[in-house]
Amino acid sequence: MPNPASPPPHRPPSPWTSRPRGTTTTICSAVLTLIIAGHDWLPDSPGRLGSLAETLLPWTALALPALLAAAILRRSPAATVALVVPITVWLAVFGGRLTDKSSPGGDLTVVSHNVHQENPDPHGTARSLIASGANILALEELSPDTAPLYEQALAATYPYHFYDGTVGLWSQYPLRDTRPVPIMPWTRALRATVDTPRGPLAVYVAHLPSVRVTPAGFTAGARDEALDRLAADLRAERLRRVIVMGDLNGSTDDRALRPLTLDMTSAQATAGKGFGFTWPARFPVVRIDQILLKGMNATSAWTLPATTSDHLPVAARLSLSPETPESPRQRP
Repeated sequence: MPNPASPPPHRPPSPWTSRPRGTTTTICSAVLTLIIAGHDWLPDSPGRLGSLAETLLPWTALALPALLAAAILRRSPAATVALVVPITVWLAVFGGRLTDKSSPGGDLTVVSHNVHQENPDPHGTARSLIASGANILALEELSPDTAPLYEQALAATYPYHFYDGTVGLWSQYPLRDTRPVPIMPWTRALRATVDTPRGPLAVYVAHLPSVRVTPAGFTAGARDEALDRLAADLRAERLRRVIVMGDLNGSTDDRALRPLTLDMTSAQATAGKGFGFTWPARFPVVRIDQILLKGMNATSAWTLPATTSDHLPVAARLSLSPETPESPRQRP
């Protein structure tokens, strides 16, 4: 029988119990830093996970208080200090979006809204959009039943309009060269020249295919293919001043939108305050409704109050420099 007075046998300490306090929190802080600062290097396959991560990237801020709480509970000064790095990186990447970048002035106001094909109150939505004071109004997700209702409700304020398929454009200024843009087998994009008092604008209205998060990943293939077709049409555009408005079903942080964002600027990013999330309308978590500009500047950008759609409308006030005879671009 063993001697009860004998000391217990020596056991080497487990590496899991011998680690300094807060090691796991410190490692998580390092991983979070790499994700925020190095999202461009995240692989996009399988399942377009890189695009999904970039779409949700602003929400990495939610991990920071959780890591801070863990560091405090573990009473780890090292883990607490390590959190300075991801906080600093997050602020460097996104902090500028939180400030108000608007300025006074501007020549015209544009509004874009996915009105939702099952909107129970199109007339109420039309009244809200008229109240915005928009000079140019882009609508997406029209249906054969609702398009005539918007046409009737908006006619007195917007004497010029063109719609085809599920997208439409209403304007207080004359339209010409209107045509659908073939990004899908049915019409979900259009182009028009708007003759403003400050010269012509090429206005594109687009509703790219929806995306889903499934066990197979981020199903964005149809959206990306339609976006490539839209970008090809834009590359052939002859006018210098171009606006792309609509539901692009993607954040401007998403690498998939770079065919547009490399050559255009986001009105919200340059002249808005905050992230301007638009979907879902009751509790927006992502901005997928965009106003992108080329050859002009936004002086302010904002989201409008909710209508009976599942998206929030987006608006921007634009400043147009005087057009010159040399301004229209020539086709290569």
